[in-house]
Amino acid sequence: MSSKKEKPLHALVAGGTAGAVEALVTYPMEFVKTRSQFGGKREPPLTIIRETLGSHGVRGLYAGCTALVVGNSVKAGIRFVSYDKFKRALADKDVSSLSLYRHPPPSSRSIGSRVDRGNKGKVSAPRSLLAGLGAGMMEAIFAVTPSETIKTKLIDDAKRPQPRYRGLLHGTASIVKEEGLLGIYRGLFPVMMRQGANSAVRFTTYTTLKQSVQSRTRTGQALPGSVTFGIGAIAGLVTVYTTMPLDVIKTRMQSLEARAQYRNSFHCAYRIFTEEGVLRFWTGTTPRLARLVMSGGIVFTIYEKVIVLIGGREM
Repeated sequence: MSSKKEKPLHALVAGGTAGAVEALVTYPMEFVKTRSQFGGKREPPLTIIRETLGSHGVRGLYAGCTALVVGNSVKAGIRFVSYDKFKRALADKDVSSLSLYRHPPPSSRSIGSRVDRGNKGKVSAPRSLLAGLGAGMMEAIFAVTPSETIKTKLIDDAKRPQPRYRGLLHGTASIVKEEGLLGIYRGLFPVMMRQGANSAVRFTTYTTLKQSVQSRTRTGQALPGSVTFGIGAIAGLVTVYTTMPLDVIKTRMQSLEARAQYRNSFHCAYRIFTEEGVLRFWTGTTPRLARLVMSGGIVFTIYEKVIVLIGGREM
């Protein structure tokens, strides 16, 4: 993301567009990852794909997709808007440098302007981590938990011989009718922890790498789309391995059998550790890795392109 200010409405539109596209492109990987994280026998990704295609066709790999597309669109919009707000609040003001070069002598004016541009608005890695953590908490509360709960239950229901839910609207209505509004907020704590860690790690990695690359280019020069995609993909790679245990706990807490099996997230983690082993926390790493590496590149690339297209970045 750039150090230039992004207008909130435009950031919301760009982020929402990026999130919707990313969800559609990568959903089969999300489906396989979620299926592999349910309790019971371990199913390799290829086995899940083969069985799903055999029993439900390609459409089966998109069970619960609408919930994720809608949720991902809202989530990405909230993520970019809130991250930008937190980032601006935490950015370096570099008061001493600004005051020193506010009225530089003519002979040093160009040097002063370079120092001003170079220091103002920079975000250190710890502050970027904090901004990403805040953004993750916002998206978890307002978008991710409801959409992830509905998506997970739809995927869990789809593997039954006779699925109960006929789609997003029917599934949502049934969940709310049976469990109340809290039913679509099941697993809020692990979702908040996962999204906070996701955004903190991803934005910190992305911002640090992007600033490092930009420092080697001319000031104000936009990075090529391929470079942006590569940086976003690396950010997704780092995010997967650091947050995988939280993702597994989240999936278990949002499954159809969660209320009968787990008292809370900590009890869920304890049972997985003691009954299935520590490696179970990294179940679904391969499909999630494939998805997040792609999603990191897709989201950041589309976001930057849409922001430029709609003129959403203030000079």
